[in-house]
Amino acid sequence: MNLSVGIVGLPNVGKSTLFNALLKKQAALAANYPFATIEPNVGIVPVPDQRLSTLADVVKIEENLGGLPPLKSALIEFVDIAGLVKGASEGAGLGNKFLSHIREVKIVAHVVRAFEDPDVIKEGAVDPQADYEVIVAELIIADLQTVEQQRDSKAVKTDAKKKSAVEKLYTGLNEGKPAREIALTEDERAFANELFLLSSKPEIIVLNVDEDQYSPEGIAEVTKKYMGILKQVQDDNIVVICAKIESELSTLSEEEAKEYLADLGLERSGLERLIQNAYKTLGLISFLTAGEKEVKAWTIAKDTDAPNAAGAIHTDFTKKFIKAEVVSFDDYVTTGGRKKAREVGKARLEGRDYIVQDGDVIEFKIGA
Repeated sequence: MNLSVGIVGLPNVGKSTLFNALLKKQAALAANYPFATIEPNVGIVPVPDQRLSTLADVVKIEENLGGLPPLKSALIEFVDIAGLVKGASEGAGLGNKFLSHIREVKIVAHVVRAFEDPDVIKEGAVDPQADYEVIVAELIIADLQTVEQQRDSKAVKTDAKKKSAVEKLYTGLNEGKPAREIALTEDERAFANELFLLSSKPEIIVLNVDEDQYSPEGIAEVTKKYMGILKQVQDDNIVVICAKIESELSTLSEEEAKEYLADLGLERSGLERLIQNAYKTLGLISFLTAGEKEVKAWTIAKDTDAPNAAGAIHTDFTKKFIKAEVVSFDDYVTTGGRKKAREVGKARLEGRDYIVQDGDVIEFKIGA
């Protein structure tokens, strides 16, 4: 499953500082969490999930272990996409290379500058609204080029549904609407998905703020302010971070970072909120497995049935699926593990039609 987030933004908005903080933070935790850098601009980082450490404590007691079992988080990929400048859709900056990188990710995180620093030259960045609009405009212009090519193709001219989809996209994009906001029928949307339009991707807006705004009150105020300015209906796709503070946090131990955040009045770092927001926006959940060998979170799409969830562990498990023994996370912790959950009737056997829920602790029964 491709769980990739592309980080985009104009020069000097804090994009690279944010990305580097992601890498430093996870590199520091490499003893406990999987981590890899595929290329200089790609990093795979764990999705923060406090349930794993809680389950590990339960397993240790239940299995009478001398230490905690290894923890393995769900993973998500971040891509630092360089080269975005005004005119990128026409070849400026890295041009087509930038656009090709965006096509490969599942979701786009727009980093926009909401801080003041006379020592950091804006270099094209004006204000959050203008910066965001430049990014969106470049994606829309690139999509228009794609749609215009489709208008002239024989395959579209001779297919009424494809032609209708292309014309609706052409009109909407020319009006400045991202492809994801253009109303299409189910069949038209299916064809539009084949075009891999840049502005059809889900988005998160990352507001990089000053240090003195990085508090619960400051974050709430900034979010409310820019919801109106950036014309966002919900606050779910806005994440407020302070890249400078995140960079400092990434160099601290886990305990030191918690103390620093507590001093700021925050429970979670901006990086954690960004990762979890991306995971949620992609429509993903985690089911959990727990045993003496490891405690692990497995990524699946929401509304996945039990056999296909089993396939996340091994592809053969889907066709060899028999049953799933499921204990909710809360019941697993409250009762003290799977064995005691069975004794008190909190473990249940589910069949092929069961829709796996976030936080289910599952043991799959697989045939030969």
